[in-house]
Amino acid sequence: MRKILTLTMSGLVTVLPLALTVYVIWWLVNTVESWLRRALIALRLVSPEHYWPGLGLIAGFLLLLFVGGVVNAYAGRILLKYWNDFLGRIPFVKTLYGGFRDVVSLLPSGSGEKRDLQRVVLARFADVHAIGFVTREDVPTVLLAHGGENWVTVYFPMSYAFGGYTIYLPRDRVRPLDISVEDAMRLAITAGLTAAGNRNV
Repeated sequence: MRKILTLTMSGLVTVLPLALTVYVIWWLVNTVESWLRRALIALRLVSPEHYWPGLGLIAGFLLLLFVGGVVNAYAGRILLKYWNDFLGRIPFVKTLYGGFRDVVSLLPSGSGEKRDLQRVVLARFADVHAIGFVTREDVPTVLLAHGGENWVTVYFPMSYAFGGYTIYLPRDRVRPLDISVEDAMRLAITAGLTAAGNRNV
């Protein structure tokens, strides 16, 4: 009986992550497709009888290409700056929009430009060490009066949670780690159980 239970749990541990990954991807694609389908039909760009599965995703991809081209143009960058300034004056909206914009800015741009969370460091707190991610090579101006001239901004994710802590540390308290951002993030949020922790860093 114990052998059967062991084999069952081994199979579950192997299959469940794959099943959840496939389900999340399917749900995300299906949801986006449904939104874009309704948008195309509501804008009368296509009639319901002429719509075929996948058309919404293709339209969304082309729209992203168009918006990316506009934003990368000089005039587009100016308009984007005015748009950000406008939203930054609206109470509550500026908090939501600014937070979402900062999170999305962590995604790779595809242009080779260095983005946030691309420097993994090992931070030291007395005799305790923690893996973190340098998000800025400086600190907010308000901290300069408190000795922050030589500080860096480091983000420490929480294990098994969507959250973390932002801590401002002196540069001599952190040292770079030779590990990819993906492996370091996986190592941090899984409480060190991932295989990435077996690498020499």
